Amino acid sequence: MGDTPIPMPGDAARGGAQDLVDVLVEDHREVEELFRELESGKGDAERRRQVADVMIAELVRHSVAEEQYLYPTARGVLPDGDELADHETQEHAEAEKLMKRLEGVDPQDAEFDRLVGQLIDDVRHHIEEEEGVLFPKLRQACPQHELVDLARRIAAAKDAAPTRPHPSSPSNPPWNQLLDPGTGLVDKMRDALSRRSTTPDDL
Repeated sequence: MGDTPIPMPGDAARGGAQDLVDVLVEDHREVEELFRELESGKGDAERRRQVADVMIAELVRHSVAEEQYLYPTARGVLPDGDELADHETQEHAEAEKLMKRLEGVDPQDAEFDRLVGQLIDDVRHHIEEEEGVLFPKLRQACPQHELVDLARRIAAAKDAAPTRPHPSSPSNPPWNQLLDPGTGLVDKMRDALSRRSTTPDDL
């Protein structure tokens, strides 16, 4: 992530369970590893397709979890929560459209690298905003026990979330919470049938 700020001391420094911010920052670091591999230009076309698929799956699962729990929390506890949440949700929507386009592009096509580069730039910008502005505000505004409970909810949401982009799906509760688990099940079935990798451990 380079110069991306780390919002506040994490789990180990506080001596407690992981909270919402810890979990989401950990996601950011994991996806950055995938970014770096894609930017390196190493690997054959099949490997780059696999890495891109895992990147897409991780970003979709992360975004779904944020839309279910992070942004509603921001709206409820921060004076500027609606503005922040609207902005971040719009960035998710734009990234999801890019991911949908990237899914259908051959990794040997120059368009593949162009879309990957644009997606990485956009997501890094999004991460910098969250870690530099939104996360520190939430740490100040929310009791720690609530943030720890939200971390558990986020983890469960990621497990049930879609693994493929669905730009037309709702991004706000309650509709996203009703539809995302069903969509996630369908995606996982498609992933299994196509042998599409969906987690970094699969690579």
